[in-house]
Amino acid sequence: VQLQASGGGLVQAGDSLRLSCAVSGRTSSQYAMGWFRQAPGKERNIVAAISRGGGTTYYADSVKGRFAISRDNAKNRVYLDLNSLKPEDSAIYYCAADRIIMTAPLGRRADEYDYWGQGTQVTVSS
Repeated sequence: VQLQASGGGLVQAGDSLRLSCAVSGRTSSQYAMGWFRQAPGKERNIVAAISRGGGTTYYADSVKGRFAISRDNAKNRVYLDLNSLKPEDSAIYYCAADRIIMTAPLGRRADEYDYWGQGTQVTVSS
């Protein structure tokens, strides 16, 4: 499966962005999906995750109430809406796919995910 992330950019604090992840090669509904981010010199950490059917989501505490993950399995796409952006949200954002059964809990670690996109840069100026 191949993942292609897009939608990043340079914005000001308080602005919004929508990131998109296109899934190809396999039907996206076979995978739980996650968005991770990595700032220079820091570890890659989870931002949000969504179950295969979209009914369950997880958010890192730092983005709860500001970011929203969603998916459209008919279009094989996963989205991350970033609202009320802060300079500390600046990072490369990666989408990832986790091949899990429907009832498995959402992965929160990068090593739990099987496939990765190339990343899209988000820069938030103050």
